[in-house]
Amino acid sequence: MSDDRLIVALDVPDVLSGLDLVGRLGDEVSFYKIGLGMLTGGGLALANELKGEYGKRIFLDMKLFDIGATVEAAVRGLAQFDLDFLTVHGDPHVVRAAKQGAAGSDVKILAVTILTSLDRDDLDAAMIEAGDIPDLVATRAGRAFEAGADGVIASPNEAALIRALPEAEGRLIVTPGVRPVGAETGDQKRIATPAQAIRDGADHVVVGRPIHRAADPRAAAQGILAELASPQARQANRTA
Repeated sequence: MSDDRLIVALDVPDVLSGLDLVGRLGDEVSFYKIGLGMLTGGGLALANELKGEYGKRIFLDMKLFDIGATVEAAVRGLAQFDLDFLTVHGDPHVVRAAKQGAAGSDVKILAVTILTSLDRDDLDAAMIEAGDIPDLVATRAGRAFEAGADGVIASPNEAALIRALPEAEGRLIVTPGVRPVGAETGDQKRIATPAQAIRDGADHVVVGRPIHRAADPRAAAQGILAELASPQARQANRTA
């Protein structure tokens, strides 16, 4: 059985490309992320197909943000797709509305803290309050948990800080911005290796380009899975 701690991001143009990648990865990967870039390329149809016909787990990365009533309605509609994870922005009013919309379904609401492609200069340009990013992420995560989030999205650099929060007990930490040693960082600015992310408290790592751009995506996924199962990924304070 595959290790669902690895979530592969289907950051490809359309359904056919997505199905091709899933076919190449085969039984090695059981969990896939479908984001905004795939939405107009048939992302929801692909989610249905992967769930219903392939038995895969699905993380729909929509990063919803709007007034509470709109978020609640959107989540209620999306919950009909039998999703596993759905992202919203981590503002408490958004999280509360999303949880209301998800009521009666099994979808886990994950709150985005600060995007892994942003650094302090980016936050300054957006007029986000001063402070070190790890501290801001931990504060935002704590408030999202208090609002009812089932988990948070944060860079692996902040995983240990979040895991140490009392509010994080029993909650999920999902980390994009994960790169195997030697992989190109691309637009990610706060990164770590898969083993480091899991060791610091992440439950799942999200990997896209290092897999789907590899000459042999299956071999690339196998390498990451081997790292997740290695002693280097063992968590000192949790069951490995």
